[in-house]
Amino acid sequence: MNKQIKTMISTTFAAMLMLGLVGCGQTDAEVPNQSEDIGIQQEKVTDAFAPKYSSDTEYKLSVAGTYSNFESLESTIDRFYDYYPNGEIEYKYLDDYRNTISLALAGQEPPDIYVIQPWMYGDEQFSSLFDGAEVLSATELEINLYCIRPSVKWEMDDGEIRTLPVFATSYGMLVNMDIFEKEGLEVPTTFAELKAVCEQLKAAGYESPVMGANTTTTPGIGYAFSYPMFAKTVKDDRSVEADLNNLVPAAGEAMRPSLTRLKELVDNGCIDVDKCTEEIEDDYNAVILRFFEGDVPMMLCSGDVVSGTKKRESQSEAFIKKPFKYEFYIAPSGDDGGYYMDSVSILFSANKNSANMDMTNEFMRFLTSEKELGLMAAEKRLITPTKDYSLDEVYASLSDFPEERTVNFRDIEILDTAVKQYRAAAYAVINGDMTVDEAVEKYGSIPTD
Repeated sequence: MNKQIKTMISTTFAAMLMLGLVGCGQTDAEVPNQSEDIGIQQEKVTDAFAPKYSSDTEYKLSVAGTYSNFESLESTIDRFYDYYPNGEIEYKYLDDYRNTISLALAGQEPPDIYVIQPWMYGDEQFSSLFDGAEVLSATELEINLYCIRPSVKWEMDDGEIRTLPVFATSYGMLVNMDIFEKEGLEVPTTFAELKAVCEQLKAAGYESPVMGANTTTTPGIGYAFSYPMFAKTVKDDRSVEADLNNLVPAAGEAMRPSLTRLKELVDNGCIDVDKCTEEIEDDYNAVILRFFEGDVPMMLCSGDVVSGTKKRESQSEAFIKKPFKYEFYIAPSGDDGGYYMDSVSILFSANKNSANMDMTNEFMRFLTSEKELGLMAAEKRLITPTKDYSLDEVYASLSDFPEERTVNFRDIEILDTAVKQYRAAAYAVINGDMTVDEAVEKYGSIPTD
């Protein structure tokens, strides 16, 4: 039984105060690694979801989040109704989520499930979100978290898991697969291959084989191409991390390898920065629509940009007239290959004070499977947090990506102030406003506005 899913929008502070606020896809032969999955004791979990309660159970749940339109969640809720048709799940979008979610949780009718964003972790302002979250790794809940990639599984300091990663993201490039097939080329996996491929593409008439938004933002050219390499540098020598976070000028030396490689990208003619500036006016919509013109072999971007491609296929006259196959690849910035920033985009937590705790946990158990999380990610066109990338062929290249070239949230802890310095440095280098030496020397004092 499908139902219309109610979406409620909180637009004012006063209205916000009044807000009414599963087993994983694992075969019988797969047994969780107990040292890797704290709190998970089940030895065997089948793919099929087995409801704990009667199908005529009545319930009402609410989910509070940051998306104004959460269609992929609505589809998941519809599938949950197939098992429990006598209930209702509302999705509530909160304006100014940063400042309203804590108050909503403290209100008279708090949400049963709520969105957590990665930057909230470690910030005292949001401690109540984690303190008030159900422990999803508790064995009695029978939520087997084995299907979640270890790289995006958020364990608290005490080993408990209080958040479920719903979407993941990364940095890399959209690749026009039809162009590569037409020109008889393979998608490059190392920087040397990238240079060689770009030379061949330029000879074939592609003025700027690589393009992207010339901005200081995270989907921009400098960050999307080189930041993962910088993060890998820090991962390999975390002794520099504290000085980077404290903006110690000498720590800027850690930026040198990745900024040098970024400068090489420009100097070798792989990307025409001026052309990017002229033809791509923003780091999201314009990036997608320019890529859909069909003459850009590789477009630097983030996974969040990729998430907008599905809807915009029908908005691009060029793509409608001549559609082509495209996929997402990690930008090949390293000598041995690129670096995969396996990052969480959003997470869900269950309110441990929910008035309907049994069905709240039941929905979380239903959601926690390779199938459901994969379908949600595929519909949103973000990266699944599970081990199975197969539901969306756009991200097929990420399957079995080498662990030694993967960086996740456990590997580094670079604060936002340091990240902003890197973004500003990368932008200055690719635009010729600073040399690599100057950017390294001015670390900590590079203007970020």
